[in-house]
Amino acid sequence: MLNTSPVGRRPSLPHRAALTLAAAAALTGLVGAYTPSFAAAEPGSATPTSATDFSDCPALPAGADPALWRCEVHTAAPRLTLGKVEVALAPITMTHAEGPMPDGSKAQVWGAMHSVPTPVPGGLTGTATGEHPRQLRLAIEPQYGGRSDFYTGQFSLRLRLSSPLLPHGCTIGASTPVDFQLKRSGPSKWVSQDPPIIEFSAYDDAFTAPAAEHCGPLTGPLNHRLGLPAPSGNLMTYDASYTFRMYDQLPTA
Repeated sequence: MLNTSPVGRRPSLPHRAALTLAAAAALTGLVGAYTPSFAAAEPGSATPTSATDFSDCPALPAGADPALWRCEVHTAAPRLTLGKVEVALAPITMTHAEGPMPDGSKAQVWGAMHSVPTPVPGGLTGTATGEHPRQLRLAIEPQYGGRSDFYTGQFSLRLRLSSPLLPHGCTIGASTPVDFQLKRSGPSKWVSQDPPIIEFSAYDDAFTAPAAEHCGPLTGPLNHRLGLPAPSGNLMTYDASYTFRMYDQLPTA
């Protein structure tokens, strides 16, 4: 292919990004079909926990009354607009405990989070065609970011990016996780009393999306392809349900 760039002029950043990803495409030999289910079968991927599985319920704080504390298992199907990416994430399951402390103050204890990677449409290059070389696949997986407050709807996530061409630690929000402040879209709805199942919808349209980090030589081009960092224009919609059981009613091991 002829080089039409003026002699001595460096390509612009978007041009360099395109060239780098084009080189990545060339390295694959442009063979192999894109398999949308690859992420779920990726070695080491977690399997989402059932909404009625209370095995992740955490230990209670010292002095907490099991009859007043409950373990909640919360499942959600989030849709995420992050920079240039729009994706319906695989279901998330989160477990936590909440209840009063001996002094009457409300408290929470984190349990666990489970999800699996979701393929990102367009893969590493962002092309709109339905087939991609296997090396250009890209998936996103939400992981717990270390902060949560289920009384107020605050929680944080790190978003791991996986691809055959990316190192394992490639993550959006690696240094500083993405903080969400969910707002309810309407009232909660009781679906069942026994077992208790409550549905609700929420959203956050004001969070900031940081750049991806620890992605090796493709860090810059990848952030350009994803439109990161993105200080505005991001959206998470969150259709969820949860169930609960009081600690004195949990099965004993």
